Amino acid sequence: AFTSQTGVILKFVDYKLPAIKSSYGNAETNIRTILSNSQKKFFFQISYKGKYDTKKASIAYEDLLEVLKAIETLEKEVASDIALAPDYLENKFVTEDGFQVGYYINQNSATWYIVLEKYGNGNTIFLKDAQEIKQAFQTAKEKIESLQGQK
Repeated sequence: AFTSQTGVILKFVDYKLPAIKSSYGNAETNIRTILSNSQKKFFFQISYKGKYDTKKASIAYEDLLEVLKAIETLEKEVASDIALAPDYLENKFVTEDGFQVGYYINQNSATWYIVLEKYGNGNTIFLKDAQEIKQAFQTAKEKIESLQGQK
């Protein structure tokens, strides 16, 4: 809603961040600042180039903080979930707009993932562990907080 306003000038400013290294290639990341009138909003963006197109998630700063908390909780649960020795188990956090972060357990091994878009194919990034995800979100949080201090 913020970016679809009419009759106002919108300015987009992007700041590149380190890529997320996944099992099948890298996902590019950046901070997007959107300025409109006297409002300033910050988004953490993750882009993943698939075979046919590029999928993108834009995570508002407020949601980014919730995702960081969720990753902490999921990290605490993964070992006990593996100990259950399930045939299959999935544990994830989903934002209101469909972004997901979590892991699934198959054959006593956890695979972490993030889902960038609610619908479509090729929108999931698989990772070996939570550290890569956690580091990317922490870096984004720190960058946004440094930009919030600027006028």
